[in-house]
Amino acid sequence: MIERWSRPNGYRSVMAISLPLVASMGSLTLMQFTDRIFLSHYSVDSISAALPAGIASFTCISILLGVVNYTNAFVAQYTGANILNRVGASVWQGIYFSIFAAILVASFVFISVPLFNLIGHSTNVRILEVKYFNILILGAVFPILGSALACFYTGRGLTRVVMFVHMAGAIVNIPLDYWLINGIGPFPELGIVGAAIATVVSSAVIVLILGFFIFSSENRLQFGTWDNRAFDKELFGRLMRFGLPSGIQFFLEIFGFTFFIQMLGRLGDLEMAASNIVLSLESLAFLPMVGFHIGNATLVGQAIGRGRPEDGVYATTSALHVTLFYMTFISLFFVFLPEPLLYLFKARNCSPDKFAEIMDLGVVLLRFVAVFCFFDALNLIYSGAIKGAGDTRFIMWTIAALSFGGMIIPVYLAIEVMGAGIYTAWSLATFYACALGLAFMLRYRHGKWKKMRVIESRPLPVLNGGGGE
Repeated sequence: MIERWSRPNGYRSVMAISLPLVASMGSLTLMQFTDRIFLSHYSVDSISAALPAGIASFTCISILLGVVNYTNAFVAQYTGANILNRVGASVWQGIYFSIFAAILVASFVFISVPLFNLIGHSTNVRILEVKYFNILILGAVFPILGSALACFYTGRGLTRVVMFVHMAGAIVNIPLDYWLINGIGPFPELGIVGAAIATVVSSAVIVLILGFFIFSSENRLQFGTWDNRAFDKELFGRLMRFGLPSGIQFFLEIFGFTFFIQMLGRLGDLEMAASNIVLSLESLAFLPMVGFHIGNATLVGQAIGRGRPEDGVYATTSALHVTLFYMTFISLFFVFLPEPLLYLFKARNCSPDKFAEIMDLGVVLLRFVAVFCFFDALNLIYSGAIKGAGDTRFIMWTIAALSFGGMIIPVYLAIEVMGAGIYTAWSLATFYACALGLAFMLRYRHGKWKKMRVIESRPLPVLNGGGGE
């Protein structure tokens, strides 16, 4: 382990790239977590509406985010191959896709009312869900565009810039949440609407700062971030070829858990509130580890670009060790100290008896989370490795099969047909998470990803506006 710390693609290399991404994901998670903390103190209906509506809006943009985030693999492989002028061109294809995606997703406001009527939550919760959803959807251009711009740095392994930019967004979001939700100072009391506005404004700040840095004179000269702004039909086509399966995979994964959350709402407001709190805690533990997923995908992509897949193998093993260590620590916390975590979500207008029921249920549900934390680590690291190489179709079909066959259909039948309760639903979700991690581990060990590549097979000539050194 001491030797692995200092070697290239060892623990130090993995953490140097991944920890700033962990902090970046942590800042985004903190924004969502802050929304829910403030809303849980504002009203029970608000916290009951925030997670389903937030997840629904994220589901609507997930396929688009999955596509645009795959710009990271192109940037990583071009960086590894030392063809730097194509880095700027790749980012611009992501920007063009982001503009199209934002226009498409904004149209979802016209289906928000029938969508949440179909889900069938209580009337008060449903009204708040529609308000929260509509604002997030209309502001979706910022997280999508921000993801495309961030790939300029993450694909090259320069993740500290992304960390500081996302931290700036979180710093803006926290006071805005407090002021707009509760009506502090000159701001009106907007409740859940205020939380949505704060999130959109914070995402816009992230885009503005990233754009300022990316189009600096130094980056324009070295990477052609302005000169290579033309629409490149061939490069855009390859982004769609590899990115669309990645986007569909991301959508199916998010849709599966969205469906799971909405089905829990049919069991009752108590079960829904407890599950929302537990899933908020789970996201606080899980989402930062997405930084290691992206970091490992970057290292594998760069290794493939250099023609040295064995470097990717070493990086993947290092990333897995670190992630498993973290997940073990979090799982122990969930099992042995659940009450202090759950108490953070106590609403001011919630009766002691009702919150005691939520606490009792939440303690049990956190034990389910503790079990699938280990398999989440396998999922994150191994899927990141094969995705960084270009094995996106396998990921897509695996997610499709397991999402529908392992969770969506079984959860529906259990709740709607068999009348099963919350523990059966959570058991099925845990099975799904375990199966996913094992499937990606087996695919990785098969080794097909080592022969894959998303960039051109032959090196391109170095053009003006971007050097190869």
